[in-house]
This record gives sequence, C-alpha cells and structure tokens, in this order.
Amino acid sequence: MQKFDALLMASGGLDSTVMAYWLKKQGKSVLPLFIDYGQHFKEEEFNTLQKVIPEEFKKDIRVVRVGDIYINSNSRMINEPDLWNEEVEADDLYLPYRNLLFLSIASSLAQTEGIAEVYSAFINSNHAKEIDCSKSFFDQLGTLLEGYGSVKVCMPFRDYSKLEVAQLGLELKVPIAITYSCQASSKFHCGVCPNCVDRINALNNL
Repeated sequence: MQKFDALLMASGGLDSTVMAYWLKKQGKSVLPLFIDYGQHFKEEEFNTLQKVIPEEFKKDIRVVRVGDIYINSNSRMINEPDLWNEEVEADDLYLPYRNLLFLSIASSLAQTEGIAEVYSAFINSNHAKEIDCSKSFFDQLGTLLEGYGSVKVCMPFRDYSKLEVAQLGLELKVPIAITYSCQASSKFHCGVCPNCVDRINALNNL
C-alpha cells in the first residue's frame, strides 16, 4: 500500500486546488479525497477536480459516497434550484454538520491509511452560516482528534481571505480560472450564490 504524507479534502474548487499546489511545492505525497454527499453539482466538481489537481496526484483520487445522509434534505445543494425563477440565499444552502461530517470522514480514512495529517482548505468567509465552520469549532475538533487518535487536522488557509488564496494561486501557477466553486448550479457558475460572489470578488481584485 502506498504511503502518503497527507490527505487533502479536494473538490475542484479554488481553495482546495490552491492547497493541492501548495502541498506539492512542499514535496508532500498527497491522497486527494472527494466526498459525494449527494450534492447536485458533484459531477461538475469531480470532472473539474480531475482537470485542475496537480498531475502527479490524479491517479490517487479517492471517492467516498455518503449521499444517503442528506437524501431527504431540502438544501439547494442537494435539490438544484431553477435559477431562472428562484432566488437562492445562503440559508438555502445549509446542510447540518456538513463540515463535521467531512472532517470525520477524512480523519477516519487518514487513520485507516496511516496518514498523520488531514488538510482542509477552509478559509475565513463572511458567508459561513454553519455552526461547525467557526474557528472555535475547528480548534476544538483538532484537539479532540489529536487527543484520541493519530490524526492532525491542518488548515493553513483558515485565516486567509478568498483574495489571499487567489493571490497565492497565481504565485503557484494554479489554473484558478477553471476551478469550480458554485453551490447552486450543476453546470456553470451562477454568479450569485455565496461561493460565486466570494470567487468573483477575489478574481476581480487580482
């Protein structure tokens, strides 16, 4: 079994793609983890991930499917809205304990595979509505995981803005223009969901 230095939660979005290149620059061997939680845009996310992640990481992409957890959710991340006729606000995209779920899955996989570090590209976002998206939550979870196992959760971009991540992406020659971050459309950037707004503002200010 191949030994990896780090597990990266990867989605094909701007933040996690920049982190992939950041880890590559450090010479780390990376296991990219893509989580299918029933999101309607998962096909676009996964196809984008395969295009934008560093070439040497592509063959090791691991997919974990947990879509049954949110099968009855009304979230617009699960049930795609009609963007021609419906407005989508941040609260419409809420999924209970999504980040806790992701980090638990990533940490469980990492410990199973003997990987000491789990990397997440969570950033400082004004749009974060989830209770499990605060600095306090991440600090407590990291302490818990390290105290009861061998996995360390690493979030190097946690205090970064989207613009700072994009600027780092330019320095690392990341194909940021073709990353995919939308949570409201399964085919194209809608331009109005919180992820799109943050991304557009960052790219416009580069």
